[in-house]
Amino acid sequence: MTTTEHLQAGPAPSAPPPAAPPVIQVSDLRMAYGGKDVLHGVDLEIHRGEIFALLGPNGAGKTTTVEILEGFRQRSGGQVRVLGTDPARGDDAWRGRIGLVLQSWRDHRRWQVAELLTHFASYYPHPRDPAELLALVGLTEQAGQQVDRLSGGQRRRLDVALAVVGRPELLFLDEPTTGFDPEARRDFHDLVERLARDEGVTILLTTHDLAEAERLADRIAMLVNGRIRACGTPPELARRAAAQAEVRWTAPDGTARRERTEDPSRLVWELHRDTGGPIADLEVRRPTLEDTYLHMVHRDDTTDAGAADGTAGGTADGELRAA
Repeated sequence: MTTTEHLQAGPAPSAPPPAAPPVIQVSDLRMAYGGKDVLHGVDLEIHRGEIFALLGPNGAGKTTTVEILEGFRQRSGGQVRVLGTDPARGDDAWRGRIGLVLQSWRDHRRWQVAELLTHFASYYPHPRDPAELLALVGLTEQAGQQVDRLSGGQRRRLDVALAVVGRPELLFLDEPTTGFDPEARRDFHDLVERLARDEGVTILLTTHDLAEAERLADRIAMLVNGRIRACGTPPELARRAAAQAEVRWTAPDGTARRERTEDPSRLVWELHRDTGGPIADLEVRRPTLEDTYLHMVHRDDTTDAGAADGTAGGTADGELRAA
Protein backbone atom coordinates (compact mmCIF):
# COMPACT_ATOMS: atom_id res chain seq x y z
CA MET A 1 0.00 0.00 0.00
CA THR A 2 1.41 3.46 -0.96
CA THR A 3 1.48 6.41 1.45
CA THR A 4 -1.43 8.01 -0.42
CA GLU A 5 -3.46 4.80 -0.20
CA HIS A 6 -2.69 4.53 3.51
CA LEU A 7 -3.94 8.08 4.16
CA GLN A 8 -7.11 7.49 2.16
CA ALA A 9 -7.89 4.25 3.96
CA GLY A 10 -8.35 6.01 7.30
CA PRO A 11 -8.19 4.38 10.73
CA ALA A 12 -9.27 0.82 11.21
CA PRO A 13 -12.81 0.49 12.58
CA SER A 14 -12.92 0.16 16.34
CA ALA A 15 -14.32 -2.97 17.95
CA PRO A 16 -17.87 -2.69 19.29
CA PRO A 17 -18.08 -2.16 23.06
CA PRO A 18 -18.53 -5.36 25.05
CA ALA A 19 -22.10 -6.22 25.97
CA ALA A 20 -23.06 -5.47 29.56
CA PRO A 21 -23.27 -8.57 31.73
CA PRO A 22 -26.77 -9.68 32.73
CA VAL A 23 -28.12 -8.21 35.95
CA ILE A 24 -29.45 -11.67 36.85
CA GLN A 25 -27.91 -14.86 35.48
CA VAL A 26 -29.27 -18.25 36.57
CA SER A 27 -28.08 -21.65 35.34
CA ASP A 28 -29.52 -25.03 36.33
CA LEU A 29 -31.14 -23.65 39.51
CA ARG A 30 -32.53 -26.48 41.63
CA MET A 31 -34.35 -26.53 44.95
CA ALA A 32 -35.68 -29.38 47.07
CA TYR A 33 -37.56 -29.45 50.37
CA GLY A 34 -37.44 -32.68 52.34
CA GLY A 35 -36.59 -34.70 49.27
CA LYS A 36 -39.29 -33.09 47.13
CA ASP A 37 -38.00 -31.17 44.12
CA VAL A 38 -39.50 -27.69 43.78
CA LEU A 39 -37.24 -26.19 41.09
CA HIS A 40 -35.93 -28.39 38.28
CA GLY A 41 -32.92 -26.77 36.60
CA VAL A 42 -34.17 -23.22 35.92
CA ASP A 43 -32.17 -21.04 33.48
CA LEU A 44 -32.71 -17.26 33.24
CA GLU A 45 -30.98 -14.10 32.07
CA ILE A 46 -32.36 -10.65 32.88
CA HIS A 47 -30.75 -7.54 31.45
CA ARG A 48 -30.24 -4.01 32.68
CA GLY A 49 -33.29 -1.75 32.44
CA GLU A 50 -35.60 -4.65 31.63
CA ILE A 51 -39.01 -5.32 33.19
CA PHE A 52 -39.07 -9.10 33.44
CA ALA A 53 -42.16 -10.99 34.63
CA LEU A 54 -42.00 -14.42 36.22
CA LEU A 55 -45.49 -15.73 35.55
CA GLY A 56 -47.03 -18.86 36.95
CA PRO A 57 -49.84 -20.35 39.05
CA ASN A 58 -49.67 -20.55 42.83
CA GLY A 59 -47.20 -23.22 43.86
CA ALA A 60 -45.18 -22.98 40.66
CA GLY A 61 -41.97 -21.99 42.49
CA LYS A 62 -41.99 -18.23 41.86
CA THR A 63 -41.48 -17.14 45.46
CA THR A 64 -38.79 -19.76 46.04
CA THR A 65 -36.92 -18.57 42.95
CA VAL A 66 -37.08 -14.93 43.99
CA GLU A 67 -36.04 -15.65 47.60
CA ILE A 68 -32.94 -17.42 46.25
CA LEU A 69 -32.14 -14.45 44.00
CA GLU A 70 -32.59 -12.07 46.94
CA GLY A 71 -30.24 -14.12 49.11
CA PHE A 72 -32.90 -15.11 51.64
CA ARG A 73 -32.92 -18.82 50.79
CA GLN A 74 -30.11 -21.29 50.09
CA ARG A 75 -30.48 -23.23 46.85
CA SER A 76 -29.93 -26.96 46.48
CA GLY A 77 -27.88 -26.61 43.31
CA GLY A 78 -27.05 -24.54 40.25
CA GLN A 79 -25.29 -21.26 39.56
CA VAL A 80 -26.78 -17.83 40.40
CA ARG A 81 -25.30 -14.37 39.89
CA VAL A 82 -27.20 -11.21 40.82
CA LEU A 83 -25.41 -7.93 40.08
CA GLY A 84 -22.28 -10.01 39.59
CA THR A 85 -22.47 -11.66 43.02
CA ASP A 86 -23.66 -15.02 44.30
CA PRO A 87 -26.64 -14.03 46.49
CA ALA A 88 -25.63 -16.64 49.06
CA ARG A 89 -22.51 -14.53 49.68
CA GLY A 90 -24.01 -11.06 49.27
CA ASP A 91 -22.82 -8.45 51.78
CA ASP A 92 -24.43 -5.22 52.98
CA ALA A 93 -23.02 -3.24 50.06
CA TRP A 94 -24.58 -5.72 47.63
CA ARG A 95 -27.93 -5.60 49.44
CA GLY A 96 -27.86 -1.81 49.22
CA ARG A 97 -28.04 -2.11 45.43
CA ILE A 98 -31.32 -4.07 45.61
CA GLY A 99 -34.86 -2.93 46.40
CA LEU A 100 -37.62 -5.24 47.63
CA VAL A 101 -41.39 -4.81 47.48
CA LEU A 102 -42.85 -7.81 49.27
CA GLN A 103 -46.42 -9.12 49.10
CA SER A 104 -47.32 -7.66 52.49
CA TRP A 105 -45.79 -6.36 55.71
CA ARG A 106 -47.20 -4.41 58.65
CA ASP A 107 -44.19 -2.75 60.30
CA HIS A 108 -44.03 1.00 61.02
CA ARG A 109 -47.80 1.46 61.05
CA ARG A 110 -47.64 4.43 63.45
CA TRP A 111 -45.01 6.38 61.52
CA GLN A 112 -45.95 9.32 59.35
CA VAL A 113 -45.28 8.78 55.66
CA ALA A 114 -42.55 11.42 55.16
CA GLU A 115 -41.00 10.59 58.54
CA LEU A 116 -40.71 6.92 57.65
CA LEU A 117 -39.25 7.59 54.21
CA THR A 118 -36.70 10.03 55.66
CA HIS A 119 -35.73 7.44 58.27
CA PHE A 120 -35.14 4.80 55.58
CA ALA A 121 -33.14 7.28 53.49
CA SER A 122 -30.69 7.74 56.39
CA TYR A 123 -29.43 4.18 55.90
CA TYR A 124 -28.01 4.89 52.42
CA PRO A 125 -24.95 6.92 51.37
CA HIS A 126 -26.64 8.63 48.40
CA PRO A 127 -30.41 8.38 48.87
CA ARG A 128 -33.10 10.02 46.79
CA ASP A 129 -34.64 13.17 48.18
CA PRO A 130 -37.70 12.00 50.20
CA ALA A 131 -39.87 14.94 49.10
CA GLU A 132 -39.07 14.34 45.42
CA LEU A 133 -39.71 10.62 45.87
CA LEU A 134 -43.10 11.26 47.46
CA ALA A 135 -43.98 13.36 44.43
CA LEU A 136 -42.80 10.58 42.11
CA VAL A 137 -45.08 8.00 43.76
CA GLY A 138 -47.99 10.44 44.13
CA LEU A 139 -48.00 10.70 47.94
CA THR A 140 -47.12 14.36 48.54
CA GLU A 141 -50.55 15.08 50.01
CA GLN A 142 -50.17 12.12 52.39
CA ALA A 143 -46.72 13.17 53.70
CA GLY A 144 -48.01 13.90 57.21
CA GLN A 145 -50.44 11.00 57.35
CA GLN A 146 -49.95 7.87 59.46
CA VAL A 147 -49.01 4.79 57.47
CA ASP A 148 -51.92 2.74 58.83
CA ARG A 149 -54.39 5.33 57.51
CA LEU A 150 -53.30 4.94 53.90
CA SER A 151 -55.46 3.12 51.37
CA GLY A 152 -54.20 -0.13 49.89
CA GLY A 153 -53.00 1.56 46.71
CA GLN A 154 -51.32 4.37 48.63
CA ARG A 155 -49.56 1.89 50.89
CA ARG A 156 -48.26 -0.02 47.89
CA ARG A 157 -46.85 3.20 46.41
CA LEU A 158 -45.16 3.87 49.76
CA ASP A 159 -43.70 0.35 49.64
CA VAL A 160 -42.16 1.21 46.27
CA ALA A 161 -40.82 4.53 47.61
CA LEU A 162 -39.17 2.70 50.52
CA ALA A 163 -37.71 0.16 48.10
CA VAL A 164 -36.16 2.73 45.75
CA VAL A 165 -35.09 5.45 48.20
CA GLY A 166 -31.56 4.02 48.19
CA ARG A 167 -31.32 4.19 44.36
CA PRO A 168 -31.29 0.41 43.75
CA GLU A 169 -30.14 -1.00 40.46
CA LEU A 170 -32.52 -3.95 40.78
CA LEU A 171 -36.08 -4.00 42.13
CA PHE A 172 -38.02 -7.13 43.09
CA LEU A 173 -41.82 -6.89 42.99
CA ASP A 174 -43.56 -9.95 44.47
CA GLU A 175 -47.29 -10.04 43.58
CA PRO A 176 -47.32 -6.23 44.01
CA THR A 177 -50.95 -5.43 43.14
CA THR A 178 -52.81 -8.14 45.04
CA GLY A 179 -56.07 -6.64 46.29
CA PHE A 180 -55.80 -3.43 44.25
CA ASP A 181 -58.82 -1.77 42.71
CA PRO A 182 -58.54 -1.01 38.95
CA GLU A 183 -57.51 2.64 39.42
CA ALA A 184 -54.84 1.84 41.99
CA ARG A 185 -53.55 -0.95 39.75
CA ARG A 186 -53.25 1.41 36.77
CA ASP A 187 -51.42 4.04 38.84
CA PHE A 188 -49.01 1.43 40.16
CA HIS A 189 -48.29 0.12 36.67
CA ASP A 190 -47.53 3.67 35.49
CA LEU A 191 -45.10 4.08 38.38
CA VAL A 192 -43.28 0.82 37.60
CA GLU A 193 -42.88 1.82 33.96
CA ARG A 194 -41.46 5.23 34.94
CA LEU A 195 -38.88 3.58 37.18
CA ALA A 196 -37.70 1.31 34.37
CA ARG A 197 -37.90 3.74 31.43
CA ASP A 198 -36.82 6.97 33.14
CA GLU A 199 -34.68 5.70 36.02
CA GLY A 200 -33.11 2.67 34.33
CA VAL A 201 -34.05 0.31 37.18
CA THR A 202 -34.12 -3.40 36.34
CA ILE A 203 -37.36 -4.91 37.61
CA LEU A 204 -38.26 -8.53 38.30
CA LEU A 205 -42.00 -8.92 38.74
CA THR A 206 -43.58 -12.13 40.01
CA THR A 207 -47.28 -12.52 39.33
CA HIS A 208 -50.01 -14.95 38.34
CA ASP A 209 -51.93 -12.09 36.69
CA LEU A 210 -51.73 -12.46 32.91
CA ALA A 211 -52.97 -8.95 32.18
CA GLU A 212 -50.40 -7.43 34.52
CA ALA A 213 -47.54 -9.37 32.96
CA GLU A 214 -48.62 -8.45 29.44
CA ARG A 215 -49.12 -4.80 30.39
CA LEU A 216 -45.73 -4.30 32.05
CA ALA A 217 -43.16 -6.84 30.94
CA ASP A 218 -40.57 -6.58 28.20
CA ARG A 219 -40.20 -10.35 28.52
CA ILE A 220 -42.13 -13.03 30.36
CA ALA A 221 -40.97 -16.41 31.67
CA MET A 222 -43.68 -18.97 32.40
CA LEU A 223 -42.79 -21.06 35.43
CA VAL A 224 -44.94 -24.19 35.83
CA ASN A 225 -44.24 -27.00 38.29
CA GLY A 226 -40.73 -25.73 38.91
CA ARG A 227 -39.78 -25.57 35.24
CA ILE A 228 -39.66 -22.66 32.81
CA ARG A 229 -41.94 -23.68 29.97
CA ALA A 230 -41.55 -20.60 27.79
CA CYS A 231 -39.77 -17.26 27.77
CA GLY A 232 -40.00 -14.30 25.40
CA THR A 233 -41.81 -11.07 24.68
CA PRO A 234 -45.62 -11.19 24.97
CA PRO A 235 -46.05 -11.15 21.15
CA GLU A 236 -43.43 -13.91 20.76
CA LEU A 237 -45.17 -16.10 23.28
CA ALA A 238 -48.54 -15.62 21.62
CA ARG A 239 -47.15 -16.10 18.11
CA ARG A 240 -45.25 -19.28 18.94
CA ALA A 241 -47.88 -20.80 21.20
CA ALA A 242 -48.78 -24.43 20.69
CA ALA A 243 -52.42 -23.28 20.66
CA GLN A 244 -53.66 -22.87 17.09
CA ALA A 245 -55.47 -19.94 15.53
CA GLU A 246 -59.19 -20.32 14.96
CA VAL A 247 -60.87 -19.17 11.72
CA ARG A 248 -64.64 -18.67 11.72
CA TRP A 249 -66.86 -17.93 8.72
CA THR A 250 -70.28 -18.53 7.22
CA ALA A 251 -70.35 -20.98 4.31
CA PRO A 252 -72.31 -20.21 1.11
CA ASP A 253 -75.08 -22.53 2.32
CA GLY A 254 -75.50 -20.39 5.45
CA THR A 255 -73.93 -22.76 7.96
CA ALA A 256 -71.49 -21.41 10.54
CA ARG A 257 -68.03 -22.96 10.18
CA ARG A 258 -64.86 -22.91 12.25
CA GLU A 259 -61.44 -24.49 11.86
CA ARG A 260 -58.24 -24.47 13.90
CA THR A 261 -54.99 -24.06 12.00
CA GLU A 262 -51.35 -23.08 12.43
CA ASP A 263 -51.53 -21.05 9.19
CA PRO A 264 -54.71 -18.92 9.23
CA SER A 265 -53.56 -16.75 6.32
CA ARG A 266 -53.33 -19.77 4.04
CA LEU A 267 -56.75 -21.04 5.12
CA VAL A 268 -58.34 -17.64 4.41
CA TRP A 269 -56.66 -17.57 0.98
CA GLU A 270 -57.98 -21.05 0.21
CA LEU A 271 -61.52 -20.09 1.29
CA HIS A 272 -61.42 -16.99 -0.93
CA ARG A 273 -60.10 -19.06 -3.84
CA ASP A 274 -62.79 -21.70 -3.43
CA THR A 275 -65.71 -19.28 -3.04
CA GLY A 276 -64.49 -16.77 -5.62
CA GLY A 277 -65.72 -13.83 -3.61
CA PRO A 278 -66.01 -12.26 -0.16
CA ILE A 279 -66.17 -14.63 2.80
CA ALA A 280 -69.20 -13.95 4.97
CA ASP A 281 -68.66 -13.28 8.70
CA LEU A 282 -64.93 -14.01 8.48
CA GLU A 283 -63.14 -13.86 11.83
CA VAL A 284 -59.59 -14.91 12.68
CA ARG A 285 -58.77 -15.43 16.34
CA ARG A 286 -55.03 -15.78 16.80
CA PRO A 287 -53.40 -17.36 19.87
CA THR A 288 -53.11 -15.00 22.81
CA LEU A 289 -50.80 -14.89 25.79
CA GLU A 290 -53.63 -16.49 27.74
CA ASP A 291 -53.71 -19.40 25.29
CA THR A 292 -49.98 -19.89 25.79
CA TYR A 293 -50.27 -19.72 29.54
CA LEU A 294 -53.17 -22.13 29.77
CA HIS A 295 -51.43 -24.54 27.42
CA MET A 296 -48.30 -24.51 29.58
CA VAL A 297 -50.21 -24.88 32.85
CA HIS A 298 -52.45 -27.71 31.69
CA ARG A 299 -49.98 -29.81 29.72
CA ASP A 300 -50.26 -33.46 30.72
CA ASP A 301 -47.69 -35.46 32.66
CA THR A 302 -46.40 -37.10 29.49
CA THR A 303 -45.32 -33.74 28.12
CA ASP A 304 -43.78 -32.83 31.47
CA ALA A 305 -41.63 -35.97 31.33
CA GLY A 306 -40.42 -34.96 27.90
CA ALA A 307 -39.08 -31.69 29.31
CA ALA A 308 -37.28 -33.24 32.25
CA ASP A 309 -34.32 -30.90 31.99
CA GLY A 310 -36.62 -28.03 33.06
CA THR A 311 -34.83 -25.30 31.17
CA ALA A 312 -36.17 -22.69 28.80
CA GLY A 313 -34.45 -24.22 25.79
CA GLY A 314 -36.39 -24.79 22.58
CA THR A 315 -38.36 -28.01 22.18
CA ALA A 316 -40.66 -29.50 19.61
CA ASP A 317 -43.74 -27.93 21.17
CA GLY A 318 -42.57 -24.35 20.77
CA GLU A 319 -40.87 -23.44 24.05
CA LEU A 320 -38.65 -20.37 23.82
CA ARG A 321 -35.19 -19.68 25.13
CA ALA A 322 -34.79 -17.65 28.32
CA ALA A 323 -31.59 -15.88 27.35
